[in-house]
This record gives sequence, C-alpha cells and structure tokens, in this order.
Amino acid sequence: MADPMRPWLTDHDDDDKPAEALPDSPWLTVIGIGDRGLDSLSEEARQLLADATTVFGGERHLAMLGDTDAETIPWASPFADSIERLAACAGTPTVVLATGDPMWFGVGATLTRHFPPEVMRVLPAPAAFQLAAARLGWPLQDCACLTVHGRPVEAVARALAPGAQLLIYSADGRSPQALARLLTGRGYGPSRMIVLEHLGGERERMRETTAIGFDLDDIADLNTVAVACVAGRAAEPRPLVAGLPDDAFVHDGKMTKRVLRALAIAALAPMQGELLWDVGAGSGSISVEWLRSAVRARAIAIEPVEARRAMIAENAATLGVPELLVVGDTAPAAFEGLDQPDAVFIGGGLTDGVFDAAWEALRPGGRMVAHAVTLESEALLIALHERLGGELMRVSVERAEKVGPYRGFKPSMTVIHWHVTKGGGR
Repeated sequence: MADPMRPWLTDHDDDDKPAEALPDSPWLTVIGIGDRGLDSLSEEARQLLADATTVFGGERHLAMLGDTDAETIPWASPFADSIERLAACAGTPTVVLATGDPMWFGVGATLTRHFPPEVMRVLPAPAAFQLAAARLGWPLQDCACLTVHGRPVEAVARALAPGAQLLIYSADGRSPQALARLLTGRGYGPSRMIVLEHLGGERERMRETTAIGFDLDDIADLNTVAVACVAGRAAEPRPLVAGLPDDAFVHDGKMTKRVLRALAIAALAPMQGELLWDVGAGSGSISVEWLRSAVRARAIAIEPVEARRAMIAENAATLGVPELLVVGDTAPAAFEGLDQPDAVFIGGGLTDGVFDAAWEALRPGGRMVAHAVTLESEALLIALHERLGGELMRVSVERAEKVGPYRGFKPSMTVIHWHVTKGGGR
C-alpha cells in the first residue's frame, strides 16, 4: 500500500523493480550526508535512496553507494549539463547526494532556481556551520557564515571587523592558508584561526593558530575555518554603510567623491538581490558601495577605459565584492544583452542616447540617479526633471584647507544630482 505522506513511493512488484514517482509528486530528493557517510542517514533517507532509479552526486558521494541498481551520474562540467539531465528524470524517483545541509551554500540551493518546490524533497544533515559552532561554543546567530568554495577568497574581506566571528566553508585543504594570507594582508594578522576537519566523523580534528603565524599543514580537503577577528595596527575597518573615504579606492580622479557617493547610494536604495547598472563607472566606487550595502545585490560596472577597468577590479577585490561584473564596451551599446536593472547610476555621458536607452531598460519602479558637472549635462538634467519629475539638487561642498598660516573653506566643483523612480511621477 502506498504511503500517503510519500505518494511517490508505491509497493514494489515481486521482482523488486524500483517504484516510479507520480508526475505531480516530489520525484527529486536531495539528501545531505554527514562525515560518517551512509551510516549517518535516517531510515527515511535510506528508503528513498534504495528506491531511486537515478542518483546524482560528486564522485566521493557516489563511491559510498557500492553496488546499486540505480544509474549513478556524477556532476558534469559545466553544471548546466547536469541540470538538463536532472530535468530529463522528471517523474521518476531521483536522488541527489550532497554534503551536510544542501540548502546552505549547497547544491539544494542551486536546484531551487531550476525546479519548483513541489517536486523537491530535501533531507539535510547537520551543517558544518552548526557543528563548528557547537564545538567552539559560538552562538550561531552571532556568526557570519561564509564560503570560499567556488568563490574568490577576497569575498571574505567584506565581513572583516573587530570582534567579528566568521565561519567559512573551505574549497579544499589550501583554503585555510589562503584565508590566513587575506587576513594578514588586511591588517587582521592577530586573528585567531581554528581549522575544523571532518566534523562529525571518526577523523574529526580541530587545530588552532593565528593568521599571521599560520603553521598548520596536512589539512584535509573537507574542512571549515573559524575566525575570531582581531584588528592589528594596520587594519582599516570599513563599515558597510555608504560613504567610504575617497582614499579607500584607487582612482585617477574619475570617481564620485564621498559626499556625493553617499547621496547617490541613498537615492539608488540598494535592496536584497537587486541589480545596478553603473554607467561610466570610473573607479567603480558606486558599484562597490552598492554591493556592500545589500545582501546578494548584483552590479555591472560599465567602463570603456581599460586602465579604469583594472582599477575597478582592484577596488572590488580589496573591499570584498569580487563578484562585481565589469563590462568594457561604451554605453549605450554596452547595454545589449545585460539583465534588466533595478537601479541605474549615470555619472557622466548623458548624451548620445545613453539616458534614453538606460531608462527604457530600467524596470518599472526602478530608481535612476544621474550626476552632472558640465553646463551641457546640467541642461539635460533640468529638461529630464521637467519631463519625468523626481528630485533635482545642486550640491556644493566646501572643505577647510590651509590658506597661508590660516584656514579657509575651499569649494569643490558644483554637482547637479537628480534621482527619479520610474513610474513614480513627481
């Protein structure tokens, strides 16, 4: 008799032929495995694995199966090929094997972007983050949980702050030393580093060192790194709020300065998962601050000058957002094929159809921010404000500087700031 709680499972025929899933039932099961391998699986997970006609996973996971009647398929490269093969299994009992919690920086999270939740069932094992926090006595809600598995190590830099506690999935046994170099290079050399290997398994091991004195070797590929951040004298803690000092960026003078940058980011209003087009990006300061301001935000920096593109990449890596995409074509031709933006910043080059093309691409409800310093660009913004509404400002900043033996305020070039919400009216 079929299990009403698991309708894709039916009684086997006398020949023990695997059951077939119903088309509208959860035919795709993602099973998390702990370091003890199949011994760590629940009875439910074992039954689903036994009934699977196809099993996907990494070579390490598939090797655990031994003799099996199921077709075993290792992950392909590129991974998109595996998604196609998974989709071809629709309606038949299919299992994906993963490590720990598949929904925490795991393959389960990837699969949710390709398959609806009603066809998936996820059975997680305790995540390495959970096990590490338990071993260390660190409240998990107080930790920043990160990964460098398939991602640049530089992404960790965004989370560095005095007193921060980081838990980091490693890519392999070389990751801890790479993290130690990153920490030391950012002035966090005194930070405490704990490398936890094979958590939850018979070979579990925990060793401690400092970033600057990193001396661990023979590190297992399956490891998690815990970091208790300690800022050394050379550290320059960077807040995530907009308005970093100008000297936080390498630039050739073509950049939106601190005060105007903070104003622009506030008007662009970064939101979780949203995409920014930074047109005429210069040093990339707007893109970098946008990415630092919101979780899973995306940004595309459009900059035709090659030397500036190199500076953008350097700034993105230094400030912890190496995922910034840099496009080298000239706007508006550069817009071709890009994902639809939620916000657009134009720091210059309002002529030659740049604004019209960007405005057309901007999604309804998206935010447009533009700055102008020349009379010609100022005239364009005044006309756009008249036509589209929004808020138009003339911003002038004066800074105290030496005037002989005294001090006086020296004005910077006046900037016209305009922002508007598409469809938002006046």
